[in-house]
Amino acid sequence: MVWHRESAQWGAWQPRPPLSRATVARLVQLAGLFNVITGVLPPPRGRLAELSEFVPTAGILSARAATVVVGVLLIYVGAGLRRGKRRAWQVAVVLAGTSVVLHLVRSLDIEPAVVCAALLAMLIVIRGRFHAVPDPQSRWRVLAVPAGFAVAGFVVGFAEIAVRHDRLVGDPGWARWAEQAALGVIGVSGPLQFRDPYGGALVTLTTGAFGLLAAAVALVLLLRPYAPRPVRTDEEEMRVRELLARHGDGDSLGYFALRGDKSLAWARSGKAAVAYRVIGGVSLASGDPIGDVEAWPHAIAAWLSESDRHGWIPAVLGCGAAGGKAYRRSGLDVVELGDEALVDVASFNLHGRSMRAVRQAVARIRRAGYTCQVARQRELPATVVAEVVHAAAAFRDGKVERGFSMALSRLGDPRDGDSLLVLCRDSQARLRGLLQFVPWGSDGLSLDLMRGDRTAENGLTEFMVVSAIDAASGLGIRRVSLNFAVLRSVFARAEELGAGPVLRMWHRVLRGASRFWQIESLYRANAKYQPTWQPRYLCFPTARDVPLIAVAALKAEAFLPTGWRVSAGRDGATANPAAPPPTDTEHALLYAAH
Repeated sequence: MVWHRESAQWGAWQPRPPLSRATVARLVQLAGLFNVITGVLPPPRGRLAELSEFVPTAGILSARAATVVVGVLLIYVGAGLRRGKRRAWQVAVVLAGTSVVLHLVRSLDIEPAVVCAALLAMLIVIRGRFHAVPDPQSRWRVLAVPAGFAVAGFVVGFAEIAVRHDRLVGDPGWARWAEQAALGVIGVSGPLQFRDPYGGALVTLTTGAFGLLAAAVALVLLLRPYAPRPVRTDEEEMRVRELLARHGDGDSLGYFALRGDKSLAWARSGKAAVAYRVIGGVSLASGDPIGDVEAWPHAIAAWLSESDRHGWIPAVLGCGAAGGKAYRRSGLDVVELGDEALVDVASFNLHGRSMRAVRQAVARIRRAGYTCQVARQRELPATVVAEVVHAAAAFRDGKVERGFSMALSRLGDPRDGDSLLVLCRDSQARLRGLLQFVPWGSDGLSLDLMRGDRTAENGLTEFMVVSAIDAASGLGIRRVSLNFAVLRSVFARAEELGAGPVLRMWHRVLRGASRFWQIESLYRANAKYQPTWQPRYLCFPTARDVPLIAVAALKAEAFLPTGWRVSAGRDGATANPAAPPPTDTEHALLYAAH
């Protein structure tokens, strides 16, 4: 990934790595595979006997094991090279140089050593193409965690020597034992000699394995994706709100840029910004850029440049048609992700056969004595707001606050005084359900939160939505955005006459997935209000990045575990610094799979 200036007005971004960089990554991975194969295969006849005169058998065995480990690490480091990580290049240079030595030590293999030497020379020549900055938060752990493995290897090696001290040649002291164990961790033969060759080889391989493990952990920590903690000043918060007040009519997702877990990439003029969150090496934006459309390209260029500088994969979740065109002009690929349900307040009514189910649900719950209050948050007493916050937590399905692209993930924050709350109470005045709509420009609402008591009468949700739409016209609201339906067109087209076998098969797959994620049920829940469907899009660099982007999106929406949590209290959405960060193993597996 590389960003470059295409014109004096705004920058374009080249989504696919330069051919040379991608080729180098593949060559390094092929060299790693070559190391693994040559390390596993038996050495050529005759060479081992010649080599044993200069290198002890334990050293040869350790070199063979190290060759395999280095090969695996070269395969792993290829992902970082493809993203232009400077640290990945440094690690690849060290591994390539180490491979040259290991091939000579393990069996005097000249040909593989020459191949690795050529790889090393190539990496040195093209060093200027790898410029993505290192991850500052992992530097201390790069030292501390591998040091722990190294110390453990030293202790285990020292214990093995102590257990077999009666098999040592001569009577070396414990200082020599410590020297033997320490040198074994770094793969060097120590001063001790064992009467039993097996015992000596076992100590060497044990300590050497811990040393290799420490090196591998250091590499994982060194190359793991960096997810910065978002820091937003009060001034930036005010600037975003000003942009939404001036230009917020275009995108119903604009207000969600005020989430506390999103960072901002600004155009130089300050007239536009891209709100994003970094998860697992993916810089995930949502919705259209904020602000003046004329300044969008500058904000997008700043975001892409920041992504390139850190080696992140840029992606956009749920942007509209205007945003999709802007991101496509900047070099990203765009595909349709689903549709957003929009209700026109002026034309909405409960008449007709198509609205029969909603009409019956509303009538049923009214007969049960339920009533709805629709008001701006700032108009409600503090005691009522506190009651709403408590009820929302009680009604939530599970402990996780879900949502990212179309969710604010906070309730009752004084900064959101313009939010519209719909409070549904039963005949005994108990709060049984609530909706929160955030502002969408000057004349729109966007559904943020929907909670209800599962023991309430059927039709609770329909009653609250209809009440909100009925009250909207008196508040100067002419459009309401409901939930987003992923891949809605598949469900809609599968029901039409003449749907093909591929579409029907895809429909069955999505219905199966709906058992775990509410894909079809969200579509059905929205469709009953006869909305207008507005497409939403996914933007990404290349098709091979889609699996990693999908994992990041599922984490952002809280369908997969992540170290960040967003609170929904009176103080607003804040990333929980006490929450444990994503594990290193998780990051390693994610990158290895990619």
